[in-house]
Amino acid sequence: MTRSISIVVPALLALAGLLASPGATAKAKEDAASAKKIHVAVVTGGHGFNEKEFCKLFQGYDDITYKHLPQKTGGELFEDIADWPYDAIVLYNFNQQITPKQQENFLKLLDKGVGLVILHHANAAYNNWPLYWKIAGVEFHFKPWEQNGVKMVPSGYKSNVKFKIHVADRNHPITRGLKDYDFVDETYCRTSIDPDVHVLLTTDEPSSDKVIGWVKTYRNSNVCYLQSGHDKTVYRNPNYRTLVVRAIRWTAGQLQ
Repeated sequence: MTRSISIVVPALLALAGLLASPGATAKAKEDAASAKKIHVAVVTGGHGFNEKEFCKLFQGYDDITYKHLPQKTGGELFEDIADWPYDAIVLYNFNQQITPKQQENFLKLLDKGVGLVILHHANAAYNNWPLYWKIAGVEFHFKPWEQNGVKMVPSGYKSNVKFKIHVADRNHPITRGLKDYDFVDETYCRTSIDPDVHVLLTTDEPSSDKVIGWVKTYRNSNVCYLQSGHDKTVYRNPNYRTLVVRAIRWTAGQLQ
């Protein structure tokens, strides 16, 4: 017993010394944060944007680390997923292509539960892949189309619109505690939205579709779409920043 005490007591004293050291405490906190970090792939391409301001959306959070991955054609990120390192994907690309092999790998990631956040013009990211519309819950129509036998005009947009965003679900982890707020952004209209999505945000702005933010699941993945996100005015908006970071955490399974 005496020998055991002689071993344990110094160890406890050493631990106490570490805990009392500000440097050690800071490192312990940093290590704990690193263990919980969400690794995010941020996909862009096919559309101009302010890269520096946009990337600030993912900066300043202890639990999030990101890699900006511009795509030349659209689906290069999904060409080889053998050593896939990301917990969530943020899509901010537009009008790009994805090959059958890349589509298959994309679906494998969704089977594994990799989170998916789709922002603004990424509602039209892979228009050569109809299944993408089901994954996202929205289809942007570049050409005239038909709905129940009725001919419809293409989807549209309007820039620099001032409007109010309504929080439709104040209990969801992504929107919890948020209030309705005024906003300036580019709006989209005449898109096809899956009626089964769980609605988070709406607007009464006539130049926009009514439903502008939602969540859903596809296979084993959480999916969140936010219509907002055109330029630096939006990127800097505190409500939008909150929505984006919470969307990442929720889709990655780290926000309940």
